[in-house]
Amino acid sequence: MFTSTTPPRPRRRARRLVTVTALLVAAVVAVLLARHSTNPPAPAAAPPPTSANPTAPTPPIDEATALAIRPMLTLPPEAALPHELTTATAGPPITVPRPAPIATRWISDGFPATPEGALGWLTVLNETALRGGDPATYLRAYDESALPHAPAPQGSGLYALLSSFRDRADIRPAEIKAGLAVTYEVTQGLIKGTADGGRFVVACTLGQLSFDYQSRTTSMGIGDCQALRWTGTAWRIAPGSRAAYATCAWPGSIESVTAGYRPLSRDGAR
Repeated sequence: MFTSTTPPRPRRRARRLVTVTALLVAAVVAVLLARHSTNPPAPAAAPPPTSANPTAPTPPIDEATALAIRPMLTLPPEAALPHELTTATAGPPITVPRPAPIATRWISDGFPATPEGALGWLTVLNETALRGGDPATYLRAYDESALPHAPAPQGSGLYALLSSFRDRADIRPAEIKAGLAVTYEVTQGLIKGTADGGRFVVACTLGQLSFDYQSRTTSMGIGDCQALRWTGTAWRIAPGSRAAYATCAWPGSIESVTAGYRPLSRDGAR
């Protein structure tokens, strides 16, 4: 009878490590497929004309809504996997300001009323909300950062990704998994456009989302676009239509350049 010389406990730990790592990959790829196969629905059309009002016109979509829902480039999920970088660029780096310190805010409001300020604010929001990989943390960050009548956070691609990961890895929301670390580092971004005199901005981040479990790391390039509104003092997630889902690509790859992402420079420090 064959007897293994490997102690049973290390074998069990190794099996768990392989299983969790595979779950991480499967979860992220599954969500990427779902994100790229659907986009947020366009605003509901006006009701059809009736006999009482046979010529009722369809109201036009306003400039901000049209900007928000315009689809982004679709790439295959494997474009988000780590692969060769390129020296090509989609343009010069975007310099995003660092926020002025505001001690009472978890996610700082100290960004200026500029498109670069909006992108800087979204960068801090996403890096904070994804740290630890807990959907509950994302919900808290989103809820504190959204105006009334903003799109529900449950429809966000980032929330779907974190929820899918936790479900597949059998980790409950808010549960701390020993040895698991999740980080999101934004290195690229784009400003899709502005409306309403610059008070409405659609900004997108692209960063490396990394799941580290017992010294094994799984990484993906994850993008996120949000429609943002300047309130007079701060940027917030805007009410109205959800921004079309972002293109996901490995940061610095030719696919990220094709999608229009540019390197971010934070106060000139890259």
